[in-house]
Amino acid sequence: MKRLLSLAILLISCTLVAEAQSGYNIPITLKPYKNTYVYLGYYYGRLKALADSTMLDENGKGVFSGKEPLPGGIYFIVSPRKEILFELLLDKQQQFSISADSASLPNNVVFTGSQENNLFHLYTRFTNQIGNEINKTSTELKAAKTAKDSTKLKTRLKWLTDKMQLYRDSMVAKNPNSFLTALFQAMKEPVIPPGAKHPGGKYDSLYAYRYFKAHYWDGVSFNDGRLVRTPFFEAKLEKYYKELVVPNPDSIIAEVDHMLLYSRSNTEMFKFLMVHFVQKYINPEYMGQDAVFVHLFEKYINTGQADFFTQQYKDFTFKRAYSMMANLIGQPAAPLDLVDTLDRPSPLHNIKSDFVVICFWDPTCSHCKETVPRVDSIFKAKWKNEGVALYGVMVDGGKDNWKKFINDNKLTGWTHVYQLPSQQKEEEAASKPNYRQLYDVYQTPILYLLDKDKNIIAKKLSYQQLDEVIDLKLKNKKSN
Repeated sequence: MKRLLSLAILLISCTLVAEAQSGYNIPITLKPYKNTYVYLGYYYGRLKALADSTMLDENGKGVFSGKEPLPGGIYFIVSPRKEILFELLLDKQQQFSISADSASLPNNVVFTGSQENNLFHLYTRFTNQIGNEINKTSTELKAAKTAKDSTKLKTRLKWLTDKMQLYRDSMVAKNPNSFLTALFQAMKEPVIPPGAKHPGGKYDSLYAYRYFKAHYWDGVSFNDGRLVRTPFFEAKLEKYYKELVVPNPDSIIAEVDHMLLYSRSNTEMFKFLMVHFVQKYINPEYMGQDAVFVHLFEKYINTGQADFFTQQYKDFTFKRAYSMMANLIGQPAAPLDLVDTLDRPSPLHNIKSDFVVICFWDPTCSHCKETVPRVDSIFKAKWKNEGVALYGVMVDGGKDNWKKFINDNKLTGWTHVYQLPSQQKEEEAASKPNYRQLYDVYQTPILYLLDKDKNIIAKKLSYQQLDEVIDLKLKNKKSN
């Protein structure tokens, strides 16, 4: 099946590692194309990129060649219309030929001089056939009207899935040292023992979880750089961290360090994992996981172990890290020595309250215009009676617009503050970080929740989410 190719710019300066000195030479005959370019592409996790191109002659013949071998992985041939036509494997053997006709792919692809690709092609044909049967059976199952039909179709689905796995197991047994075997091992998921074999002789969900997690990476080598250039390895990695790793920063950091340690002997894998983890936790899905990125920065990036980053990306990570370091969950909030609407000092740390919500906002920001009055409503209706103080920081928009918005929307009971231009100039002259950096204020509105000691409890949540955190804290306080 043809798939549209989306090209992406990788965030690292990727140097292809040579495994031998003979380079690669792959003649290709691809009908019915002629007098046009076709391309050799590769996967890099979920990304796709081009490795080479060749101009086909009048007879549809061309050659992909280079002086240095290409890194091992799953590659693909791309049509002039930037569609993926079929896949192939590249490993140590990079001197072989390909013949194919795009009218009947993938059945008619012929590899000459590459036993690995002959095996891969047989597997591709088999999986296409079984995959079509699985899709057909799944569709029938959804439309099944009786329990008898459902049971029959579920049995067939299991049979088809088992047939696929048996085929893989057979190829592994016959070709234990092949690249294809390494791919099968990496794609395989643990099979949890039946309940009768669990401790106590009955199914134990905790045991099942621990077993699945402990065996998830069986057969996968973190020093095998070929896995980087496959379409499934990154998805397997994502599933592990999403479903099997406890989402608190300490648990994630332990797993990340473990993987990076075992990948150190393979440059390609180490680069891939480092970029993946930085990208995942520099803007994390869950609050508090930015601590993982700060850990990566301090242990690896800032110690010169990620020098393969482009200078632009390195500068970006440095800027983000120094913004995050000052506002990690559980740390004391940085001082905010700002002034009120009459230019009188009104420091954050002078506020005495069980909780403080800091609202960084801009009176000219459309999102702020919607959110700030709602924050005010929940403050007056609920938070104020729960011991919550509201500290509003005007980030941009101008003093006149700020004061007008406060008056028009009757934002009373807040501590409204902003930074005098003279304060900002003094900070810049002294090379001190300002509150935008200390609180990572790169957009508005942004909300923080502090405890009575001005430690950060929560940040960058919606006001509804902050309300849930406050309720939880008050509930825990009463129960204690």
